[in-house]
Amino acid sequence: MQKKIACINDISGVGKCSLTVALPLISVLKCQCCPLPTSVLSSQTGYPKYTFVDLTSSIQDYIDTWKELGQEFDTIYSGFLGSIEQIKLVENLINNNNKAMVVVDPVLGDLGSIFPIFDDAYVLEMKKLASMADLITPNITEANLLLGLDPDKFNYSDIDLKNICRGLAKQGPNLVLITGFLNDDHIYNISYDAKSDTMTKIGKPYNKISFSGTGDIFTSIVTALITRGFDIGFSCQIATDFIYDAVNYTASLGSVDRNDGIMFENFLASLCQI
Repeated sequence: MQKKIACINDISGVGKCSLTVALPLISVLKCQCCPLPTSVLSSQTGYPKYTFVDLTSSIQDYIDTWKELGQEFDTIYSGFLGSIEQIKLVENLINNNNKAMVVVDPVLGDLGSIFPIFDDAYVLEMKKLASMADLITPNITEANLLLGLDPDKFNYSDIDLKNICRGLAKQGPNLVLITGFLNDDHIYNISYDAKSDTMTKIGKPYNKISFSGTGDIFTSIVTALITRGFDIGFSCQIATDFIYDAVNYTASLGSVDRNDGIMFENFLASLCQI
């Protein structure tokens, strides 16, 4: 049977992020992506103008209809959630699908700061959602926020990083992926498996170019591969290599707006072979 992933996120008409990238990537990796849109945007929020439709009021009916149809999911994967109410709705979906693996990308902040639309109450609710997950994929700022530590600290030894991963795993998830960690002109994705107490750093040279949506691409690839039974190290390596190649290609063109995201479509064939 084909694996089914319930994917909870917003969707943008322009700008490659969130559900706009999750749908093709999860599909090309041979899983069925079942989208649950939390909001619809004409263009992602990095652009100077966008329209926004909040779908919070329709989410429970959406979930109830899935339940009435007897739909069961191998994995539940949540990305950006715009309110505590949306987080609680995802928690209810998880509770109603207790056999599903749960992946939470705990979007809270970046570069040492919490996003201004969130507050301490939101962080506490996200921490609760993350505790229900089998895998979480925070950046280093989000990892610190979940642990109640200073989010503005960036200089870590490998021992420090492993202790952060251990602390996050103690909150619930067996698997932790700290994404986009910058150190010594390299950018690392750091995977941790609590069962074996093993941490692996997968790094690439950092080209100092940033595009929107790479985190969503990374987590979507990892989620699909883990759903299919691949281990965390292999999944992280595939996602890291894919993004590195696509970023370099996009940057080589010289005229791509960072808000448009990377030209990942040119590299989908490499994922088809897995």
